[in-house]
Amino acid sequence: MDDLNALAVEHLALARTSPHGRSAHLLLREDTLRQTVIALTGGSALDEHNAPPAASLQVLRGAVRLTAPSGDVELVAGSLHPIPQERHGLLALEDAVVLLTAVND
Repeated sequence: MDDLNALAVEHLALARTSPHGRSAHLLLREDTLRQTVIALTGGSALDEHNAPPAASLQVLRGAVRLTAPSGDVELVAGSLHPIPQERHGLLALEDAVVLLTAVND
């Protein structure tokens, strides 16, 4: 079993040395279920992209803004939020680590 705290520390350190300010690790891949740890430095973003059929975002550290046409949502450590069924993006308001859980076709 992977240690989420250790992965958060590791990938935040990698994100800080990355020219794009991010690092990711596929934690779980089982049939259609995917869980990915994503670290972003403050001000870094994941550009707008399509939503999977079902997904949620849990903030492990820091704070992020989930952006979508239906409205932006600011999330802090401990928050769990569904990903809207529309194009969306993610902006790190400060150094942050999130756990993305997605079900893909």
